[in-house]
Amino acid sequence: MNIVVCIKQVPDSDKVTIDRETNRLNRAGVPSIINPFDENALEMALQLKDKHGGKVTVISMGPPQAVEALRTALSHGADDAILISDRKFGGADTWATSYTISLAIKKLEVQPDIILFGKQAIDGDTAQVGPGVAHFLDLPMLTYAKAVEPTDAGFKVEKVTEDGYEIWEIDKPAAFTVVKEANQLRMPSLKKKMAAKKAEIPTWGFDDLNPIEENIGLAGSPTKVSKIFAPPVKLNKEILSGEPAEMITELIQKLKERNVL
Repeated sequence: MNIVVCIKQVPDSDKVTIDRETNRLNRAGVPSIINPFDENALEMALQLKDKHGGKVTVISMGPPQAVEALRTALSHGADDAILISDRKFGGADTWATSYTISLAIKKLEVQPDIILFGKQAIDGDTAQVGPGVAHFLDLPMLTYAKAVEPTDAGFKVEKVTEDGYEIWEIDKPAAFTVVKEANQLRMPSLKKKMAAKKAEIPTWGFDDLNPIEENIGLAGSPTKVSKIFAPPVKLNKEILSGEPAEMITELIQKLKERNVL
């Protein structure tokens, strides 16, 4: 089974700030990590490989330093890693990013049976890249997968819903986004850590992927972020007093006045 896992290097959310002049996340000096949800996708891939055999290839799109996220993925057990990086890809929104990643997957010598993504990225929280890549590759996509099991024709998938879960059957090849409840990423071995440090990770740029230039980077991104800000905190508190029954009646009246009920 050939498995591709798409991961993203993101700033540690506990330390990120907003640049008030550019209205963008200030990543300078902020430590970077693998997007936590992508760790679940990676672990699912490794478990599928352990049980059914095959190969796990990890792909990331980002600046040159994103190669460290790929080395981390290799240390956990991935077989190969590819970095998509080029200044021409900079500033891409989710649409342009999905398009570019899909070109990299098409370039692989052996096409994947399954492509896995984290549920969403903690920096953008859009949950759009996984479905976007599936769209460009014309693959069936199922989001919020908790468990995936191969069948003769494709995959049997447990999908998390607000009320519980659903069981789906999907033909292969297919793509899935993976929820955090699915698993916990295994610890890397010292041997694999050492091998990951020495691994040669190819970088694919504009000339390697040969994209339609108006579809990539900032110029090819239909989404424009005009401003990022933290919403102001309103501390408009009112404390009710009296007997419980009186306070309940008063509370209901106030909620009705504010059109909450």
